[in-house]
Amino acid sequence: MRWQGQEIGAVDANALPGLESVGGLVRSVTTPEFAGMTFHEVLAKSALNNVPGPSAMPFDWTVNPYRGCSHACVYCFARRTHEYLDFDSGADFDREIVVKTNVVEVLRRELARPGWAREHVALGTNTDPYQRAEGRYRLMPGIVAALAESGTPFSVLTKGTLLRRDLPALAEAATAVDVHLSMSIAISHDALRESLEPGAPTFRARVDTVRAASDAGFRPTVFLMPLLPHLTDDAATIDDALRQLKDAGARRVVFGALHLRPGAKEWFWAWLERERPDLLPRYRGLYPGASVSAPVGYRKLLSARVRPLLRRHGLTGGAEDDDAPRPSRMMPVRSTASGSGVALPAPAMLF
Repeated sequence: MRWQGQEIGAVDANALPGLESVGGLVRSVTTPEFAGMTFHEVLAKSALNNVPGPSAMPFDWTVNPYRGCSHACVYCFARRTHEYLDFDSGADFDREIVVKTNVVEVLRRELARPGWAREHVALGTNTDPYQRAEGRYRLMPGIVAALAESGTPFSVLTKGTLLRRDLPALAEAATAVDVHLSMSIAISHDALRESLEPGAPTFRARVDTVRAASDAGFRPTVFLMPLLPHLTDDAATIDDALRQLKDAGARRVVFGALHLRPGAKEWFWAWLERERPDLLPRYRGLYPGASVSAPVGYRKLLSARVRPLLRRHGLTGGAEDDDAPRPSRMMPVRSTASGSGVALPAPAMLF
């Protein structure tokens, strides 16, 4: 592995925002409780990551305590980032997890700088901060406390039910700063979810987490993404998912079609060949060559299908294609704390 490029102070110009500086390798750990996984503990030089100016993402700052993700979502956009460490973007992404063990200490130091303007910080924009590794390393409680104590508003996007562990701390933080919670829930059919997201919590467990967040006083957003052509995009499936989300206390739902970025595309193609070869011709038609997004015609059809269902269930939100304001990089949503706006992660960069 190219760990020589992960020394403290090293910068990876090819990395996605938040992953340019990872830090020096301290040790690699395996444990029976996490069979088949290896945790590579590193010392990071920085915790706060400034999103480059030209980026389309509606936030300026991120914190990413982990690299790689045990949710093992076949379609995850971040897979290719593992190749910068000479891991592969397939199985290695799922089981070789880089952990920034000193992220809380470094974050506190950065938040204390006189120049820090207490801008919104987005968590969960690359790999999930509440993936299984968080059960071992417990980095998020320190991150939440550091942000709240410094007066920094933040948002969390996750598929992880470990979020419930920290709801008391998040509710406490929301008395001091704007906090917004979002849950990613893409697949309601258990067998299909098990095949496409084998390491992620079940649909029911995530819906229950939305309910727990709502009961804790939050107004959680749900990202119903990605909707998979010919697999999860039919009206009956979407309608049932929205009904359950509404019953669980969701207020806002953002939906969008599958994106297939390099690294993820090859892995997803392999899944299709193995599990649904009958759909290969259709997917090749929708995502030909190097194309990342489904064609405009399909996205319009999907929007026409989902929007009436949102209205039926009294849910706000809309498609990821809806324009988001760029100057402040913020999408205004009522806060759980003071009622002012908070930033939500850019849907196209979440998966």
